[in-house]
Amino acid sequence: MPHPVPPPRTALVTGASSGIGAAVAAALADRGLRVYGTSRAPEAVSDPVPRVEYLPLDLADTASVEACAQAAGEVDVLVNNAGESQSGPLEELPPDAVERLFRINVFGAVRLTQLLLPGMRERGYGRVVMVGSMAASFPLAYRSSYVASKAALRGFADAARREVAPYGVAVTTVEPGSVNTGISRRRTAYLREGSPYAAEFRTMLEAIDANEARGVSAERVARTVLRAVWARRPRPLYAVGSNAPAVFALRRLLPRSAVLRLVARRHGL
Repeated sequence: MPHPVPPPRTALVTGASSGIGAAVAAALADRGLRVYGTSRAPEAVSDPVPRVEYLPLDLADTASVEACAQAAGEVDVLVNNAGESQSGPLEELPPDAVERLFRINVFGAVRLTQLLLPGMRERGYGRVVMVGSMAASFPLAYRSSYVASKAALRGFADAARREVAPYGVAVTTVEPGSVNTGISRRRTAYLREGSPYAAEFRTMLEAIDANEARGVSAERVARTVLRAVWARRPRPLYAVGSNAPAVFALRRLLPRSAVLRLVARRHGL
């Protein structure tokens, strides 16, 4: 049975200007937490979540990460949600684009977690939720950099769980599948002119765009995040959307090569 977090508690949700982050911030605020949300430009947030205070944060900038942690102060619940999506043939991904993706999706979230963990440990309570992606568990061609960044985030979470558990701090990962948040309009794609991969790449993009259009709502993902926050002993991994229970069961039963073929086939490859 869920155990509500006793007030007063403070939460920090990165990437809270829209999509999953906004839904998580709203759900936490509805349950009485003081909630900070982040945005690269808080003054430009078109539809701010009620009762959420916005802080500036650029995860690619270490100084910005440190300033955000200082401004938030004592944080009990950290939801590392902000990130970018990237697609392209591995051969054609610009190195600086891959580095930027990892700064945003991995290194920024890890640094923010490092800055807030000492306070959680000293107070004897904390929840850190990494919002990953089912792509980390089910890799897809032409999504290698994004897949790797989300797998890295889960790796940090899984390894750190034992380190902080004796101090009342839980680290967990939530992996959404296809979510209908309009992210397909913001995905960064790289494809060289005349690329030999062009036809398959475009087929894959059309498939993931269609899957996202049919995906679960951001509010459903937020409910899963809150399950991890409220749980007395959060699980290492929660998955939501894309028929997660069935596909994770198949992943346990089938050889890895068969799983990869099924993922490719579902995306027209």
